[in-house]
Parts: sequence; C-alpha cells; structure tokens
Amino acid sequence: MLLKKLTAACGLPGFEDEVREIIKAELAGHVDELKTDRMGNLIAVKNAKAKGRHIALSAHMDEVGLCVKHIEKDGSIKFATWGVDPRILPSALVFVGKDKIPGVIGIKPIHLEKSADKAPEVDSLYIDIGLDKKEEVEKLVNLGDFVAFEAGYVEFGDHKVKAKALDDRVGCAAIIETLKSGVKHRLTGIFCTQEEVGLRGSAVAANNLSADLVLNLEGTICADIEGVDEQHRVTTLGAGPCLSLADSTSVYQTKYIEEIIAVAEKSGIPWQFRRSGMGGTDSGRYHTAKTGTPCIGLSVPCRYIHSPVSAMDKRDFENLKKLVLAYLND
Repeated sequence: MLLKKLTAACGLPGFEDEVREIIKAELAGHVDELKTDRMGNLIAVKNAKAKGRHIALSAHMDEVGLCVKHIEKDGSIKFATWGVDPRILPSALVFVGKDKIPGVIGIKPIHLEKSADKAPEVDSLYIDIGLDKKEEVEKLVNLGDFVAFEAGYVEFGDHKVKAKALDDRVGCAAIIETLKSGVKHRLTGIFCTQEEVGLRGSAVAANNLSADLVLNLEGTICADIEGVDEQHRVTTLGAGPCLSLADSTSVYQTKYIEEIIAVAEKSGIPWQFRRSGMGGTDSGRYHTAKTGTPCIGLSVPCRYIHSPVSAMDKRDFENLKKLVLAYLND
C-alpha cells in the first residue's frame, strides 16, 4: 500500500532522500519528466504539451523529528527538536541516522524528579540505543544525524489509520495517484523539502514555477475530542477533506474556494472548512513568488499531529483524492 510505504520512510528536513526515491519509483513511466532541484524538491511534469490551464499540485516530503547534538560519556544521546513538543517524547521509539539504529527516548524516573508536575524540557531527555559507552555509540551515530519516530502503519477502529508522518505523506500519496490517473491537463507535481522548518523547499520551487493555480495538499490539525470546545476543534475526522480560508501564511482567493465547493457539491463529495487561522503551509510561498500564483489549500484531518503517531480517517483521504480529480476534470 502506497501510504504505508510512504509513512514507513524516514524523511526529516534536509534528509528527504528515502521519501524522494519512493516517489520517483512510483511515478516512473507515468510522467513526462522527473527532476530534483538544488533544494532537493522533486518536480514531476505530466502532459507537458497539453493546452489550457497549467495546474500544480504540491505537498511536502519532510516530517517532524529530532537531530543528534551530543553524545554523553555513558552513551546516551542528547538531541534538538524539529517541530516537536517535548511533552510527548518520553518513551517514544525512534530510529537514529540513515542506518536506522533503534532507540528509545528516556527521562529520569519520575520519583527522582524535583517536580513531577513540571513538563519535561528537551535537555532532560536523551536517546538510549542500548550501549553504555560514548566510544561504542560513536561507531554508529554521528552529530547531526536525524532521529525519526518509529511507528508502523496500522488500520484500526472505524476506517481509522495510525502512523507517523501523515503530515504530509497523505499529500504526497494523493499527488502520486493523481499523476497516475488519466487527467488530461498539464500538471506539475511538486514534492517539497524542509516545510517543517520554514517552508524552505517551496520558496525555491515557487520561484521556478509558472502555473495558473496551485493545489496544496496537507495533513492538518484535528482536535475533535472530549474536553475541547467546538470552536477549537479545527477539523472533524470523517467529515471530509478540509478547505482553508486563511492561515498564518496565506489568505485564499474566494473565486477558487467557490469553484472547488461547487465541484464538491455537484459530485456529492463531503468537505469541511478548516476552522482555524493557525499554522502555515507551502501555499504561503507560491502566492507571493514572482507575480503571484493563486492557491487552493486542501487537507486531511489528523489527530495528534506533530507527534510520534497521528491518526486519520481513510474516508477523508479517499475523498481528498476524489475531490482533486473531480476539480481537475470539471
């Protein structure tokens, strides 16, 4: 299964190689051109000679995680975080470096902590790979190595999936399947690097793109759980793909919002608004680059986003793909 394969891959900012190679293999023979730019963005062009609207589909390959910054004398590994709240880290299973050395994030036993109520700080955490000496660890681990979460793809409950990196492997998977389809438009698929550390890959891709419209596909916040007020839930699992009105990097044009809502309604595809202006996406780079390219922001709700494991509803993912195809074919 494509999404299972993509979420199993490790691809932290600047280390997206494994994800990129999977995507290249999936698209071989389905597109006219595949190229990688200097930022590591993968660009796929389909129907290059087709006339009419040129539409780009964008998603990011990178995921949140950690980075090795120091190895202690006892073999424990200290780390920095990329987009991760330290409160969720104790006991998380991880892979360290390109050889995927297995480890677990440890913390001093709670009964030895001075204040059990205090949230852990990154400096109080460490990675244990089962070796007791710095010299032994240094044979396997280097400073600057990425640290990715270890969380298998599991289907559970009522159409639910749990896995790491659903943000944004759901977007990557949707673009791959769209590019494999029979759409006749000129399409450019953009698989960006380093979104989680400041939309860096898309900043380069946007300045090399000449398209009429960008569909930016994401995994997004969902807090539809007991104890969270309705106004703060942002999205609802199972209610369909989310359409953004505005976020911290973009204000989306009403014309295109109305277009895609009309297509969804005509096609009987459920959808919902993303009910928050928090967070930003690669759309923020596309609509301000060069002379500006309008964007549509579509996403799949994901509970527990930016954690060792997220959860989504498969029906939302399937309806995202249906909506993209319906819009392109309309």
